[in-house]
Amino acid sequence: QVQLVESGGGLVQPGGSLRLSCAASASIFFFNTMGWYRQAPGKERELVATLTNDDRPNYADSVKGRFTISRDNAKNTVYLQMNSLKPEDTAVYYCNGFRFNLRENYWGQGTQVTVSS
Repeated sequence: QVQLVESGGGLVQPGGSLRLSCAASASIFFFNTMGWYRQAPGKERELVATLTNDDRPNYADSVKGRFTISRDNAKNTVYLQMNSLKPEDTAVYYCNGFRFNLRENYWGQGTQVTVSS
């Protein structure tokens, strides 16, 4: 079983930046896509950004131009660079790995991001 471990969350002021990391316990090519989702209190989990194995990113409209997903294959790590953060970005952020052939989703434990002055 491949484990995903997030880090990098915290408290930041509006307009600030954070970088989230997701370290996999095996090669990230185990997954067809990796991505980030978030869940705010009282809301459903929503897609933030995904990245395919051939480096095609996809972003939610709400984060386009502010967030960037990337990966370091040698470190088996996926990143989410978040700039120009807004209070509405406050949520628990979850790393996700998806395998198309088995329709399997893998999730990390989540990391809290709070944007507040």
